[in-house]
Amino acid sequence: MKSGVGSTRRGFLQGAAAMAAGVGLRGAEAGTRLVYAATYSSPKGPEGSVGRGSGIVLYEMDRASGRLRQREVFENGNNPSWLALDAAREHLYTANETDEYEGTASGSVSSFAVEKGTGKIRLVNTLSSEGAGPAHISLHPAGRYVLVANYAGGTVAVLPIGAGGELGKATDVHHDVGTVGPKRAASAPEGSMAISGHDKPHAHMIQADATGRWVLSADLGMDKILVWKFDAERGKLEANEPAWAELPPGDGPRHFLFHPNGRWVYSLQEEGSTMVLWDWDGKLGRLKARQTASTLPKAFKGTNFTSELALGPDGQFLYVANRLHDTIAWFRIGAGGEMKWAGEEWTRGDYPRSFTIDPEGRFLYSCNQRGDAITTFRIRKETGALEFTGEYTAAGTPAALVFLS
Repeated sequence: MKSGVGSTRRGFLQGAAAMAAGVGLRGAEAGTRLVYAATYSSPKGPEGSVGRGSGIVLYEMDRASGRLRQREVFENGNNPSWLALDAAREHLYTANETDEYEGTASGSVSSFAVEKGTGKIRLVNTLSSEGAGPAHISLHPAGRYVLVANYAGGTVAVLPIGAGGELGKATDVHHDVGTVGPKRAASAPEGSMAISGHDKPHAHMIQADATGRWVLSADLGMDKILVWKFDAERGKLEANEPAWAELPPGDGPRHFLFHPNGRWVYSLQEEGSTMVLWDWDGKLGRLKARQTASTLPKAFKGTNFTSELALGPDGQFLYVANRLHDTIAWFRIGAGGEMKWAGEEWTRGDYPRSFTIDPEGRFLYSCNQRGDAITTFRIRKETGALEFTGEYTAAGTPAALVFLS
């Protein structure tokens, strides 16, 4: 993809249109889509809990009602907790969130070949993620590398992708090094006991910008978003100057996203329960904070952990999930990128670890980790509001969803 605001936005809209049309996927029935669910599946699940899932589950989504129907279960006992698809929808990559792989203190990353039409997957290979507890993976825009953030290990790694979709040994590994923040978040609501990851560095997410020149990674423990220059020929990360942008102490950046216009970045802080709007300089690779907004209603007091954020396909509304408060809030995005609170909706489930919006922007699916269910909400286009459809989908310890078609 060419660099620049216009081309970035065109690419975003063209990609959304292609997804909506189900390009290249002929096997799915008319009026349906295919979606994969990642579930925690080992005796050692998240936050010390037990994983009650089976691995990766393939669902068929009814495009009219949003209902999910299980089609296949691909058994995997290694906590496949995050998923990423290549642009051609030919390979699925998973972050397997364990603390040990082949006798080393590491999790793993797997590649699966996707059967066109049916969505059935076949394991290609599995390699070390180069750090314990991989929590997030993404694909570099060039399609030649998988990027992985290892939460427990405090590392980020680059793994090359072969011609057949297989993963190669890491071309680069970086250990996050620096001072960790305080246990209590500076921005947390009154009475908050949201204490989790400020014992050491914890890499929580890694993602390239649309041009592929830059890679950002969030370290929750250090309260920083790190900025890397990316060498696509060698698969190497090089610290930018400055090398990071800082958040308030203890707030704990978890996830972030680039707006499709290429000028704004939104970051979500797990323990501070905030979102920050950053101006992104794509020439110099720099972030400048401009606005902070709470993910909670003004009267809220107590403990909350945020988990995920996402834009609707038209970029007008920003959604964010709150755990313990168990809501998904939404914000209207102004002409300058500013966030304005618009509403919230109860997830009908316990501890939403993540959520996903379908490619047409009509439905939102909440993965309720402790409730062992995925709940479905219709999105009202004009207001961004969520309306529960009444649909619960049973899923043991669901972690994340990704649409194949």
